[in-house]
Amino acid sequence: MIPELGEYALILALGFSVILAIVPLYGAASLKTIWMEYAKPLAKAQFFFMAISFACLAYAFGQDDFSVQYVANHSNSQLPMQFKLSAVWGGHEGSLLLWALILSGWTLAVSLFSRGLPLDMLARVLGVMGIIATGFISFLLWTSSPFLRYLPRYPRDGADLNPLLQDFGLIVHPPLLYMGYVGFSVAFAFAIAALLSGRLDAAWARWSRPWTNVAWAFLGGGITLGSWWAYYELGWGGWWFWDPVENASLMPWLVGTALMHSLAVTEKRGVFKSWTLLLAIFAFSLSLLGTFLVRSGVLTSVHAFASDPERGFFILVLLVLTIGGSLTLYAFKAPNVKSESSFGWFSREMLLLINNVFLMVMAVTVLLGTLYPLLIDALGSGKISVGPPYFNALFVPIMGLLVVSLGFSTVARWRNTSLESVKQQLMLPGIISLASGLIFPFLYGDGFNVRVFIGISLSMWIITTVFREFKGKFRSTTSITEKLKQLSPSYYGMMLAHIGVAVTAIGITLVSVYSEERDMRMAPGDTMELADYQFKFLGTKSVKGANFVADQGTIEISLDGESVVTLYPQKRRYNVKKSMMTEASIDPGLFRDLYLALGEPLADGAWAVRVHYKPYVRWLWLGGLLMALGGIVTVFDRRYRKNDTQKQGVANA
Repeated sequence: MIPELGEYALILALGFSVILAIVPLYGAASLKTIWMEYAKPLAKAQFFFMAISFACLAYAFGQDDFSVQYVANHSNSQLPMQFKLSAVWGGHEGSLLLWALILSGWTLAVSLFSRGLPLDMLARVLGVMGIIATGFISFLLWTSSPFLRYLPRYPRDGADLNPLLQDFGLIVHPPLLYMGYVGFSVAFAFAIAALLSGRLDAAWARWSRPWTNVAWAFLGGGITLGSWWAYYELGWGGWWFWDPVENASLMPWLVGTALMHSLAVTEKRGVFKSWTLLLAIFAFSLSLLGTFLVRSGVLTSVHAFASDPERGFFILVLLVLTIGGSLTLYAFKAPNVKSESSFGWFSREMLLLINNVFLMVMAVTVLLGTLYPLLIDALGSGKISVGPPYFNALFVPIMGLLVVSLGFSTVARWRNTSLESVKQQLMLPGIISLASGLIFPFLYGDGFNVRVFIGISLSMWIITTVFREFKGKFRSTTSITEKLKQLSPSYYGMMLAHIGVAVTAIGITLVSVYSEERDMRMAPGDTMELADYQFKFLGTKSVKGANFVADQGTIEISLDGESVVTLYPQKRRYNVKKSMMTEASIDPGLFRDLYLALGEPLADGAWAVRVHYKPYVRWLWLGGLLMALGGIVTVFDRRYRKNDTQKQGVANA
């Protein structure tokens, strides 16, 4: 009964999304207030029934209702409860239901927290989001319903969740990632609403900006946690593999980064309006592209959910309609967009535009590297692989140029900036950055290293330029405390995000250059040395988990004869799937990780043991979290909570 209730709730949610897609938009077009006022209650109704549907599926997992096909295929009675509940989105159908739930949640949030938005604008935004919801809920009901049953007979127990997904990472990574993916639908909806209304002044940028920043923060946090999850779960010690689906999440993040900066310029200076609209369309379109890649079967990945061509075709149709329809509207409306001010060739506006170009080139680089093998395969020209050498050769240098430009844009002024002024401000940061890059390899490593010099110099360039600009805020003030209070959350968020970029760059540089790794045959009592640490293998024992048995190794680690830690890596065999999984054991630290993984058992009680020394690897994720935190902090800016009345409209917005 409960699964049927979930199905009915999903049907009702579809009905409300269809009405939401029609009624408010018609009201806005015909200037009928009563029709526009239906937008908010329709958004609430859509979310209510989506929440009921999701809760019904979660209940089926919690109760081990294996009469439901999706539950039987992705759960088992032995599965711990936390993984039963996270298994709700561990497969294609449930993850798509989570996507639709989050979309309805974003729609609800816009309806609740946009009091200052003119009624016609709000109606258009919610109407566009209703159109998107209609497409995805229809996809769910017609091709991917998670409530189908095995009738009249059904299995007594489930097939179990993929062992790779039986981890804390599944609980947090997909919801955060989807919050980012789907969140860009709000920026997209604001852009389409602005085009439909012809209200293309700077006000819509202010309305859209906090939603975009939050979506970007969630997506960045999701990518960061995904990298951390892959690092400790897969047993390889890697943190980024240029996997096509990893790339699919990186591309909208890059475009979203460009969109955030472009929205700031549009809001403050009234320029880049057409460009900003286009970026909003591209960001959400790339989110849909990621959905297509994961669910179409066109690629093989540990991230892929489905391989059904019918499902892939449905999403492809949605993708074509979204991109084609929005770009057509843009083509008709964008020529009417006019800039409200001008700026010089050397100004903050120009430098931010250059940064945007770099970000878009990086996104296109990743897009080509991801889709080119698929295109070649589709044309019957054979199979090729585009891996790290391609991405590192193109992506990394462009990133370096972006960082250099970032330093200049931080200290530049709006409208026009004198070269002499910039030179004075950047002289000291430049010297400190170069000196840091020269000195660090000698202090930390065995001597000069070009990669370390470049990485540290660029990272310090970001940090020093940020603090140079921050110091400039106090040039004409007598009270430091009062000035700190006057600086906006947007400014503090910008500082956090930029410093996060530097911290991540430091982590990438040092872990890439100074990592050490050894694969050894180790019998009980054997020792080995790596990075001045001594590793002693004491043997293995059998341990039993909730739904697996494991050989657990015991390895003592010491430094200069002093015990540091004892680690317990495992080789697990899951009871239902009968699959073997490597469970790494890690001694984490701010400046280094010691990473151990068991390989295969060998003769005479010996094992293949993989040992990694990972310096500064945690800085990768610390920087990512700082960037995400910076995006969240900007939302607390008072100007985003300014309660303009609907009657005042754009003029006072």
